[in-house]
Amino acid sequence: MVLDHDQAAIVDFLRNTRPKGTVESDVAIIRTHISIVLLIGPRAFKLKRAVKLPYVDFSTAELRLAACHREVELNRRTAPAIYLVVRRITVEPDGSLAFDGNGPLLDAVVEMLRFDENSSFERMAKKRVLTPALLTETANAIARFHGVAEVSRSNSGTAIMADVLALNAAAFTTTDVFPKENVIGLNSALGAALDRHRELLDRRGAAGKVRHCHGDLHLGNICLVDNTPTLFDCIEFSDAMATIDVLYDLAFLLMDLWNLGERSAANLVFNRYFDDADEEDGIALLPFFMAVRASIRAHVLATQCQGQGLNDEGIAAQARQYFDLAGSLLEPQSARLVAIGGLSGTGKSTIAAMIADRIGNAPGARVLASDRIRKRMFRVSAETRLPAEAYRSEISEKVYATQLNEAAAIVAAGHAVVAEAVFDREEDRARIADCARKAGVSFSGIWLDAPTDVLLDRVDARRNDVSDATTEIVKLQAMRQREPTSWIEIGALGAPSEIVACVMQAIEGGTSAR
Repeated sequence: MVLDHDQAAIVDFLRNTRPKGTVESDVAIIRTHISIVLLIGPRAFKLKRAVKLPYVDFSTAELRLAACHREVELNRRTAPAIYLVVRRITVEPDGSLAFDGNGPLLDAVVEMLRFDENSSFERMAKKRVLTPALLTETANAIARFHGVAEVSRSNSGTAIMADVLALNAAAFTTTDVFPKENVIGLNSALGAALDRHRELLDRRGAAGKVRHCHGDLHLGNICLVDNTPTLFDCIEFSDAMATIDVLYDLAFLLMDLWNLGERSAANLVFNRYFDDADEEDGIALLPFFMAVRASIRAHVLATQCQGQGLNDEGIAAQARQYFDLAGSLLEPQSARLVAIGGLSGTGKSTIAAMIADRIGNAPGARVLASDRIRKRMFRVSAETRLPAEAYRSEISEKVYATQLNEAAAIVAAGHAVVAEAVFDREEDRARIADCARKAGVSFSGIWLDAPTDVLLDRVDARRNDVSDATTEIVKLQAMRQREPTSWIEIGALGAPSEIVACVMQAIEGGTSAR
């Protein structure tokens, strides 16, 4: 139900608050299904639309004021520089409107610092300018936030997701953008997925993985402030909707990137987050969580299209795209294990990252890189150079054992893995292949090869790299190398895209190695 026709006077009032020297062209208005944001000079004013929907009630000024206060409180957890103050809009004796006057409350707004709209991750993603470094920093920021977010054990993981699906079903009844039989089919598929994951959802809830999260972590709610990825505009109107499994929170960002065709970016965020956070047990939930997020996007856009009387076919088309994505994400892909080996400098990490989003369930394969595992064992950042003693044979054995154990658990959960390491010893190659055999999943062993002088040049040119390999290490590797006899050998001299094409042909062709 939309009630906000009386808010036109509020919008006009806010327009007229622009500071001296600010022209009308400096004012912009952004409308969503539950908010109106006015961008005025260096400030932004966020007005709650007077709506009452199945999942939010902003129907009175008092409810909107309370929501404004809650919004500032919660968003200061991640974006203190953006959220400034709550302003009451009052009616003065002469009938004029004022900020924080003595008259009765008419409405309320959140006053915010206006940031450069070109720093919105949604815009940056569409322009394809989200760099791996920026995505890594974002994943790390989300992991840190989730690590300190308030734990809730008041509801089981299953009950929380059941409530989400119930709200979804109710929201779908308010729009006719989607054929009724398709809605029934999607609701049924989501319900079946929930049933399959009940035990895991409840186990994660009991383990403290349900927390008071952001709740609305899509691309449009991340921006750069002082060149730092900043999460803003979290759900403030319902603690229940924001108190969710941390991976369900992450899934909105992953789904948004996936939908835009930025699948490599989604896979990178997923992998960097999992490198930082102990969440491997929940990996099987990601396709389901992403599908739920896509379905929410679908009905929100449909509501925006019809609820505002826009009947905008462009918005309706976007809604249908998300709806279709939700269904496709629920279609299971086979788990498989791909191992990529080769001496230092052959480009293993680059190729692993480039193929990961093309393998298995969304958001692609979990990349288990020996260099990152070693850094994690020593509790240092991936780019921190370790001393020589960190590469003793007994420690390397632990690195390979950890990689093997994590790969076994992930493929057992139905998710794909790309294991990346030197793998220059036959026993290590045999163990990773045996891991796939025991799990009953397909295995492909890829050996990247290049002349030693090329490897030396590549390693010598590295700066701030995850790998600590030096030219001396490359020489030692080359001296002791025994040519693999069972893995698929692929030359690593061409452009990365050419090497990836060869690797994918080997994987998809069903060529396996023991």
